[in-house]
Amino acid sequence: MQSKTPKDSTVIMTEIVLPNDTNALGNLRGGRILHWMDIASAIAAGKHSNAVVVTASVDNVSFENPIKIGDVVTITANVTRAFNTSMETHIEVWAENLPSQTRYKCNEAYYTFVALDSNGRPKKAHELVPETDAEKKMFDSAMARRELRLVLAGKLKMADSKELKKSFEIN
Repeated sequence: MQSKTPKDSTVIMTEIVLPNDTNALGNLRGGRILHWMDIASAIAAGKHSNAVVVTASVDNVSFENPIKIGDVVTITANVTRAFNTSMETHIEVWAENLPSQTRYKCNEAYYTFVALDSNGRPKKAHELVPETDAEKKMFDSAMARRELRLVLAGKLKMADSKELKKSFEIN
């Protein structure tokens, strides 16, 4: 099976915040940014797996800064690790006010996707080979994040985790 690098799956999506995207305060609605993040990260996972993908989980998303009407939003997503049929993606969201040339980080998150075959069944994802130090760090820490997701979903007992126990120094 073919292996790929994180840059092979990188997606950069740009949107402008229009009135129909905002709440009564003129800020981008949280649901709209989550929708855009899901699209960008699904494309990244699809590029990595050469398959249709479905969202399996979304990690905590904290909104660091509000995004205002008229601002340009840039979402960058790429696969950080491939497991068996699932892939973790990392998403960063930045916004920019063009007149003031102010660029600010809004949020980031990890999404997990499952690759599907033509019958809608999970299929093996391509191996991910990180190249840069930052990619290797994301790759290495992905197993602990995966185990935490599984523990929170009730699919793995903390006592059976490996990386997560190391992270919390649990015996």
